[in-house]
Amino acid sequence: MGCIYKRGNIYWIKYYRNGKPYQESTKSEKETEARNLLKKREGEIAEGKIPGIVFGKVKFDDLAKDLLSDYRINGKKSLDRVEYSIKHLKKHFEGVRIPEITTPRINKYIEARRQEGAENGTINRELAALKRMMNIGAKQTPPRVDRVPYIPMLKENNVRKGFFEHVDFIALRDTLPHFLKGFVTFGYKTGWRKSEIETLTWSQVDREQGIVRLEPGDTKNDDGRTVYLDSELQEVFKAQWEKRKAAKKILPYVFPNEDGTDRIKDFRGSWEKACKKANIGKRLFHDMRRTAVRNMVRSGIPERVAMMISGHKTRTVFDRYNIVNTDDLKRAAARQEAYLESQVVTKTVTTVDFSQKADSGNNDKSLALSR
Repeated sequence: MGCIYKRGNIYWIKYYRNGKPYQESTKSEKETEARNLLKKREGEIAEGKIPGIVFGKVKFDDLAKDLLSDYRINGKKSLDRVEYSIKHLKKHFEGVRIPEITTPRINKYIEARRQEGAENGTINRELAALKRMMNIGAKQTPPRVDRVPYIPMLKENNVRKGFFEHVDFIALRDTLPHFLKGFVTFGYKTGWRKSEIETLTWSQVDREQGIVRLEPGDTKNDDGRTVYLDSELQEVFKAQWEKRKAAKKILPYVFPNEDGTDRIKDFRGSWEKACKKANIGKRLFHDMRRTAVRNMVRSGIPERVAMMISGHKTRTVFDRYNIVNTDDLKRAAARQEAYLESQVVTKTVTTVDFSQKADSGNNDKSLALSR
């Protein structure tokens, strides 16, 4: 049985679950509110539920650690992305108790991120991380979350149209730090995902044959992939190999970070500065993936081969990346005009003349045909 008592002017309640005592402040000076809270807690215990006070002790930071642990245990390839999402979520929810993360508070977070200039797709990835950590907490034994709040998702345009013209790419590459130049050149030509290039190791490279391989399981779609390096990329890999031999710390990665202490990870700052300096507007590294697909198709590479190089598994997704721009439409109009002008047009006109009257003894009409 539980009981009610006072500490100063505030009422407290005490109750038991599995022989363990729980003490909880009602934060009220009214005895009736204390009795109601005690009945609520005893009802939860009678139904086999964990008292609400237990959930009140769990904070956002605890669930964030559980989420990262889940990603590591399951070997999820988007670990870097979820770490980036948690970084932004922490600015608003760090130290906040889980019951205090309500839908209105989440809406305020959305408004704040929009004011910071975040796109709807970026905010949705962050909200998805928040929802995932809540669900993990609710499914644990014992659970750490009593109720997952409603988390609204924003409408986003999934058809992305950003890509690089070659002059824009050259301008960007020239302004990037030296350690990123080879990295972006490889991405521009192959269309590989950023995470695939970041984790590329020398064990996946045949320098003599000029071949780079991704083994099944190393890619997002779990399919293997082989790419033959052109002359420019062979020079890039040769330079990276010479840099590796001269480094103080030998790393397995083809593209190490600026200090040569680890692989390249988050370079958003350098990227944004280079885009601004090159005067090409706001661009994403993922735009290079779309650009590579577009360039391969327009250079005459069969689409099936282009899909094997870029790693697109389905035709639907590949077609989304095979972007048509204004210049493509202009060229199409010009080609159509040239085609029509090249045709020899032969017109045949048949005229039926019903103006003549029929003869008295003949009901047939006289048809005058002219060509």
